[in-house]
Formats: sequence, C-alpha cells, structure tokens
Amino acid sequence: MNNDVNESETNMRGKLIVIEGLDGSGKQTQSEKLYTYLKDGERLVKYVSFPDYSSQSSALVKMYLSGKFGDKPGDVGPYASSLFYTVDRIASFKTSWGEYYENGAVIVANRYTTSNAVHQTCKLPEGQWDAYLDWLYDLEFNKVGLPKPDAVIYLDMPSSVSSRLISKRYSGDEDKRDIHEKDRRYLEISRVSALYAAERLGWHVINCAAEREPLPVEEIHKRIVEYVEKIIS
Repeated sequence: MNNDVNESETNMRGKLIVIEGLDGSGKQTQSEKLYTYLKDGERLVKYVSFPDYSSQSSALVKMYLSGKFGDKPGDVGPYASSLFYTVDRIASFKTSWGEYYENGAVIVANRYTTSNAVHQTCKLPEGQWDAYLDWLYDLEFNKVGLPKPDAVIYLDMPSSVSSRLISKRYSGDEDKRDIHEKDRRYLEISRVSALYAAERLGWHVINCAAEREPLPVEEIHKRIVEYVEKIIS
C-alpha cells in the first residue's frame, strides 16, 4: 500500500478482517456469520469472498483448480499460481469493494492474499518459505497496492477433519473436489505451512476441533466476534 497518504485519508479507511483456513475448515460459514453480526450491529460492512468465481477475473484460477494446467497442485509453481489469484483480487478490489473500504467500511473477507501463504508456500522447500512470503506480501501490498489486512483469523482444523468435512460437503462424490482438495498429503503440508505463516505474520489462530471432531459453529463464531470487536472498536 502507498505510504504517502495524509492522516485524514488514512483515518477514513475501513478495516479489513480476513477469515482464513484449510478447505473444509468452515471459512465461508464463519465469515458469513461475522458479516451478519456486524450488519445487525448497524456497522457499515461489506462481505467479499475469494476467488471471485462470479467474475471473469477468476478464469485462470478456475483452470488451475480444475486441473487444466496439471492434475497435481505442484504442477504449477507457487509464484505462477499466486499471480492467478493476485489478478482476481485486484479486479475485485477495483470493481466491488475498494470504494467501501476507502469510505470506512469493515470488509469481511473469506480468504485473501493469506490463502496463497497457506496453499502455495508448501510447494517450496521449507528453507525458501520466508523468501516466498516476503515476495507475496511485497507484490500484493506494495507493488499492486491491495490493502493489508488489519486482522487475519486462521481457523485451525486438522487436515483429517477438514478432509472428512469436504467429503460431507460433496456427499461423498470425490470427483467434485478440486486439485487441492483431492490431495490429502497436500492438505497436511498446507496446514504445516499455514501455522508457520500464522506465527511469522501475526495471525490470530483459533483451534476449531477437539478430539478429532469440529467444535460447534456457534462456539467458533463467539471466539471470532470477541477478537474482532477488539480490532474494530
């Protein structure tokens, strides 16, 4: 983000709250519940979700996830894959929610730049993770100019539980899974890189399972609200 702005412009800007997690962790449910909570509290709020599958800007993301560039996540390197998502995010910001953000709204995002940190970092040897994360954040928040999140809430769900929930979502039809969801080992490694990114980048981690079972949706929502109120108050 451009740092050469005056104080009054900075004060007008809203808050960007990101809900992040593995596939099947409940991101969509929790981000929608947070949006509803804030809206019911008569706050100026806008909900966004990434990728923006309703927009043509997500065309490369759709091709990648459907296996058009290879049927394994690693068939496209992390830097190239990241650019597919960056294009989608900047298009969404310019056409959908940027004006809301600039005028003081709370933006609730189901995924964001942080999803690349979760799903692309793990394609690299661990010794290259820091360099990739630095590249990613510099690309999106400095060079491209997307807003940096005010808070990232990572819903930590064990990959075994996430995979089970994904199967339930698709009623057992494994063909409906995208190339990330089909690769169980990839989900496991993604969780490792996600927790690494969470610690390095200062995300707020909420444990969402106990004894291999997901916590109740309302309990997770309560924890999210308690944290978000501290950020936006």
